[in-house]
Amino acid sequence: MKNINLLFTCALLLSALFAGAQTVQSPPAADADRGYIVKTGDLAPADFELQLTDGTKTSLNELRGKIVILQFTASWCSVCREEMPHLEKEIWQTYKDKGVVLIGVDRDEPIQKVAAFHKDMKISYPLALDPGADIFGRFAHKKSGVTRNVVIDRDGRIAYLTRLYDTQEFSSMVKAIDALVNKPIAAIN
Repeated sequence: MKNINLLFTCALLLSALFAGAQTVQSPPAADADRGYIVKTGDLAPADFELQLTDGTKTSLNELRGKIVILQFTASWCSVCREEMPHLEKEIWQTYKDKGVVLIGVDRDEPIQKVAAFHKDMKISYPLALDPGADIFGRFAHKKSGVTRNVVIDRDGRIAYLTRLYDTQEFSSMVKAIDALVNKPIAAIN
């Protein structure tokens, strides 16, 4: 009798383990949206001003008609530092004369630190200040991490979103930017 109970118990455990292994679990919502509160196709939030480290100011409304990439970054972010040379070479140097604007938006650091970060990274694209991560908070949950890029098309719509630096995703982003650059612009009569 003990052997039958033991065999029955083992069979139940194995069935439960097998059933659990076959269950497909959907990823948590945070993984699905990667911390973003916007998605591709959305009109990009434009109710803010970008103050660059050189003192000039701009906004998405002023940049309408151009392809804009907002790179959310911070000096303490090692992944940001890994990605920035690629942004400089593969996006900024390649597309800056083709209607593309790349602005690094530094999360909640003082201007002195951001200016030193800019110099240290040897990048030529501008960095903007984001006190309180208020600009960041228009695109992603404030508790989400930086190292993300938001590509905005000429009409102000979000065309591509990245999170962290992944070479395959970065390559796809470059292709998306290239497609936007080479997309014919409708003539206004």
